[in-house]
Amino acid sequence: MYSDLELDVLKEIGNIGAGNAATALSALLSKKVDMQVPQVKMIPFDEVSESVGGPESLVVGIFMRFDGALEGNILMVLPKLDAFNLVNHLLNQDKKASDSFTEMEQSALVEVGNILSSSFITALSDFTQMQLKVSVPGFAYDTAGAIFSFPLSLYGYMGDMAFLIETQFTEGLDKTKLHFFLIPDDESFKSLLKAIGVNVGE
Repeated sequence: MYSDLELDVLKEIGNIGAGNAATALSALLSKKVDMQVPQVKMIPFDEVSESVGGPESLVVGIFMRFDGALEGNILMVLPKLDAFNLVNHLLNQDKKASDSFTEMEQSALVEVGNILSSSFITALSDFTQMQLKVSVPGFAYDTAGAIFSFPLSLYGYMGDMAFLIETQFTEGLDKTKLHFFLIPDDESFKSLLKAIGVNVGE
């Protein structure tokens, strides 16, 4: 459905955003953080929950809306154990995974979501020369199916395709894995493709 050119350009944006994110997290933690080269792909929105273990798996979701020249939704999703691993590093604690997150732990995860989203949106904005801004993040801890249905309940419709950036911290955060979804609204996705030089509908 998508050409090699489209995917190559989107992968480049993903790689730049991941590099920005690793640098920002290194500053937050005051130690080196390396990330694997991200796996970047386009997947149908109705399949996104399968990419994080299925609709019944417990995950943390950090949700943001972006707008400006392009509009859409951002979801950062971490499996339960990865979320607790990350928060232990952020707060310098050694807590076993449980069925809830304290207010401080939620705030720490939201801050990471804000950093990562800003990193990717900045990369996208710089690449397309479009002015974009990100909303205040929201936190949720639930099944993957519920997490991904939340934006639908707010906005009624989302683009058919999700831009998935899947990566893993290889140093500094003990192989914590995260999934980052950029889901442009339908018309915004067409505008994005045009901005990166792809002829839409031709």
